[in-house]
Amino acid sequence: MDRQKWKEMGISPRFADRQLHIIDQYERLGVNTDCSCTPYLGTNIPQKGQTLAWAESNALSFANSVIGARTNREGGPGALAAAIVGKTPRYGLHLDENRAPAIIVSVELDKVDYSLLGQAVGSAVGGRVPYFKGIRPTVDQLKTLAAAMAAAGSVALFHVEGVTPEAGIHDLKGLDRLVIGKREVEAARNKFETGKDPELIALGCPHLSVEEIRDLASRLRGKRRKGDAEVWFCTSRCTAAKCPRELDMLSKFGQVVCDTCMVVTPIEERFKTTATNSGKACNYLPTLCSQKVVYRTTDGLVEMIT
Repeated sequence: MDRQKWKEMGISPRFADRQLHIIDQYERLGVNTDCSCTPYLGTNIPQKGQTLAWAESNALSFANSVIGARTNREGGPGALAAAIVGKTPRYGLHLDENRAPAIIVSVELDKVDYSLLGQAVGSAVGGRVPYFKGIRPTVDQLKTLAAAMAAAGSVALFHVEGVTPEAGIHDLKGLDRLVIGKREVEAARNKFETGKDPELIALGCPHLSVEEIRDLASRLRGKRRKGDAEVWFCTSRCTAAKCPRELDMLSKFGQVVCDTCMVVTPIEERFKTTATNSGKACNYLPTLCSQKVVYRTTDGLVEMIT
């Protein structure tokens, strides 16, 4: 929940009191309660080769893959224990031999939807380390890809040829190959689509970056709100502080929600169907929040809103 606007989100006082109590206990331990799934965008930026013990699936995959830090796929209790003692077991992705790619992914698409690509690849490779050829993603697209693969499979590390820091140091001879084309992407889209007529339209899973917020504000500027669906733009407080004017624009079309996203909020108490552009959310909304899902690109969601 948003620690400041939980009432506007329809959160019950009982839920809010319990959540705020948990956060207070963490603060007493000295924890930085940023309450974001994208600490690597502002409040906790690791360095290449740094040892981590992270639990949030998109964050640890981004740290391993895009930054070149080292962390296993920890659970919340394990990450907390590592923070308290200042150590984490040296195994798994902390070791060089386990960071090598296990499968080459050739992307044969003219235009890449990184949520659908992540869904297709994550479902196919499970926990193996994929090596991508044929894509040139931006930082935000890497964030989207990491989140979708971690949710669809259990990918904690991936390499992108010519993009990620460890992509050029491994021998690719003899590796299995996976080709992703239109058929695989459409299969991923069809798996996502389970509903229609959304009551909630939610963006920001993982949390919206400054660049994504500015892009959305640009798309919405000069347009008028339509429809009855509630709209959430989810981001971190750190990011929100960097673009107040753009957030003023977004707030004309919906709620700017910090500290949380649709996946870890009890939205099932108010909504039955949610529309999103997030591959990660499409995987978790049906199970964690009892939602039917409408999948759209960012362009598609803007059309729903305006």
